[in-house]
Amino acid sequence: MPALYILIPVAIALVGFAIWLFFWAVDSGQYDDLDGPAHSILFDDEDPMHKAGASQAQKTDEPTDNEEPPRA
Repeated sequence: MPALYILIPVAIALVGFAIWLFFWAVDSGQYDDLDGPAHSILFDDEDPMHKAGASQAQKTDEPTDNEEPPRA
């Protein structure tokens, strides 16, 4: 019985911390875009039409030795 005097406040404190952590995550935008990261794995990083690969595609405009030059 004396252990309950310690365990109940500890459990309430843990639940309170978990609720605070959840609301902090929602307020800081952690759950804003749930589908974007899941869909980004499906696209090629060097595809210039895709947002995630646009910055990398702009950096690598010059063809390497094993690639064909871009056609105009």
